[in-house]
Amino acid sequence: MIVLDTTVLLYAKGIDHPLREPTRRLIAAVAEGELDATTTVEVIQEFVHVRARRRSRADAVALGGDYCELLSPLVAVTADHLGAGLSLFERSARLGAFDAVLAAAALEAGAQALVSADSAFADVATLHHVIPDEQGVDGLLSR
Repeated sequence: MIVLDTTVLLYAKGIDHPLREPTRRLIAAVAEGELDATTTVEVIQEFVHVRARRRSRADAVALGGDYCELLSPLVAVTADHLGAGLSLFERSARLGAFDAVLAAAALEAGAQALVSADSAFADVATLHHVIPDEQGVDGLLSR
């Protein structure tokens, strides 16, 4: 099982970008049952927030619901994840607080990888971080 960050969801539904096609392939593989993936409520919430700034709220809500269905069961973030995430946040100058908590939740869930365009996840030594470019997606799909 892999955990997807907000960047993957945004690029897959966004405008032309070098990561759009690889992230679309990744989401299609999840939809087709070729790859087991999940995320958190917070990631979907962030996706909806960002999407609604560029599109209608109805569009953002519909896509957020689709992602929730596709990626369920979602990883539930707990107070323990918050504590572990705050510790990661303190140790890494590049990793944001939101991402540190997501990394902690992914680690505790036993994720094989956390997929994100945010290179700061690479600062977490015990986490396998995959950039969702052609090479990264190919590697995930060849497992």
